Amino acid sequence: MAETGEAIAVILAAGQGKRMHSRRPKVLHRIAGRYLVEHVLAAAREAGIDKQVIVIGHGAEEVREALGPGYTYVLQEQQLGTGHALARARKAANTAATVLVLCGDTPLLRPETLARLLKEHRDRQAAVTVLTAVLDDPTGYGRIIRDGQGRVTGIVEERDASPMERTIREINTGTYCFAAAYLWPFLEQLKPDNDQAEYYLTDVVALACRESLPVLAVATDDPEETLGVNDRAQLAAAGAVLQRRINNRLMLAGVTIIDPIATYIDATVQVGQDTIIYPGTFLEGHTIIAAGCTLGPGTTLRDCQVGEGSQIIHTVALESQIGAGCQVGPFTYLRPGTILEDRTKVGDFVELKATRIGTGSKVPHLTYLGDTTVGTGVNIGAGTITCNYDGQKKWPTVIEDGAFIGSNSNLVAPVRVGAGALVGAGSTITEDVPAGSLALARGRQVNLVGRGQKKRC
Repeated sequence: MAETGEAIAVILAAGQGKRMHSRRPKVLHRIAGRYLVEHVLAAAREAGIDKQVIVIGHGAEEVREALGPGYTYVLQEQQLGTGHALARARKAANTAATVLVLCGDTPLLRPETLARLLKEHRDRQAAVTVLTAVLDDPTGYGRIIRDGQGRVTGIVEERDASPMERTIREINTGTYCFAAAYLWPFLEQLKPDNDQAEYYLTDVVALACRESLPVLAVATDDPEETLGVNDRAQLAAAGAVLQRRINNRLMLAGVTIIDPIATYIDATVQVGQDTIIYPGTFLEGHTIIAAGCTLGPGTTLRDCQVGEGSQIIHTVALESQIGAGCQVGPFTYLRPGTILEDRTKVGDFVELKATRIGTGSKVPHLTYLGDTTVGTGVNIGAGTITCNYDGQKKWPTVIEDGAFIGSNSNLVAPVRVGAGALVGAGSTITEDVPAGSLALARGRQVNLVGRGQKKRC
């Protein structure tokens, strides 16, 4: 039967994942910057399937809230097996001619593999196409049974397999393509005749074989991509595979990663060519790095944008923007809402929060600026802080172009330092400083001659 309608992906994400020993649903554990199920959804989308249905059950509302409104959700109130879960999606699948079934805990699936599976299924007009893998050790997996001509005749679970069948190395991965015209009637015929009292999707394959319908098996080129996540050890192993893929992709695109094993980059991150990344660097969330930057060692950037040619070392930056040609660190903390314009310098032991630093300005060391706007060509001396919080409300500080703030100054907000003004070292500024003025706000020095020697005696 030729298929002419659209394809839909149904992601099975209703299970609890008891071996994770977690309060959260298994599919909401994260690796490489995404939930497990998000990796599966992204692979299906990149394979050309935009319409996706997620079958939820355990922690249903938590899954729905985490993934957002961009998907169709189907509730499986009782987890009665994969066949039962897929049957719940029938109405949501509507008129789709092809149904791609994916497990929500298989984050290593590649889009190109799913695209090949779909193409083989359609080109050969199959009723069922199973994604398989050939493993050195197939223990624990259902085996693919073929006849003398190599045609698929069924899937046997390991506990039901004969000694000869257990020697088969081709396994069922739990990923399928179905022709909808056959799928839905077959699902109605399933019976929970097994020791788990569940409705198994593998029984659909058996029904198709029994009726001599075309059943195909497409083997993946990389068995590693079909591995699921059932416990924390497998979660870490899957994360390591994804990280290796991400780092390799970036290096082949012109990014230098000094030690890929010690560099952690989320799948959602973009890095420009000729950027050099040193060990101990974490690039997370929707971070975008332009070309020619130097990052690390010991640097974490989360949801940040970094301009071309910037150098960032031993820094933590969250939800911040760093312009081109900036020098940041070592030991700098950029909190959310920080904006560094081009060619700024922010040095050691500096903390900025909701602060904009103008082009060419310098905050070299030992400084806290919060809720502050700094103009261009400004120098902030060591030990300067903005006193922006009065115990109830945050207040702004404005330092205009070309101003110079002496070391160990306290700027008590709300306050404005005018363009070209100079604040003397050790001052506590509580009033606005006019442009071009010198502000001194400190106690008068008194020298008592000879008293120092007497105090030591």
